[in-house]
Amino acid sequence: MIINLFVGTLMISLTVIIHTFGLMAVTHAMNWITGRIRIEGHRSRILAMNTVVIGIFAVLTAEIWLWAICYDLIGVVADFPTALYFSTTTFATVGYGDVIADPHWRMLSALEGINGFLLIGWSTAYLVAAGMRVGPFRSGEHF
Repeated sequence: MIINLFVGTLMISLTVIIHTFGLMAVTHAMNWITGRIRIEGHRSRILAMNTVVIGIFAVLTAEIWLWAICYDLIGVVADFPTALYFSTTTFATVGYGDVIADPHWRMLSALEGINGFLLIGWSTAYLVAAGMRVGPFRSGEHF
């Protein structure tokens, strides 16, 4: 149990670092696009929001892959493709149950679910803020 908590804390810390720097990079990309590409109407805003969504997706994907690599290295599941699938469903809190972690590492996978829930929530808040800042929405206009 202690090893699960140690590895989980390390993985959560790494994903928070990835998420922080990833969202900073997405912000810079969005600012670059809105500052350099001038298209009539809402098209530049739509392009900026597309950049935000694809950027967030890339950041979350990197975090899922990091968990999958961890699972593969410590033998939580049989092979890397299974680890990637297991990590994706666990991070997204879908949890189909068709792949089950080694009993010694179940607490670690529970920590990934909590980590994914928090980082997806953070991403959603960021997306809403970006939508109000440069997207097609302004405060109060989207309801």
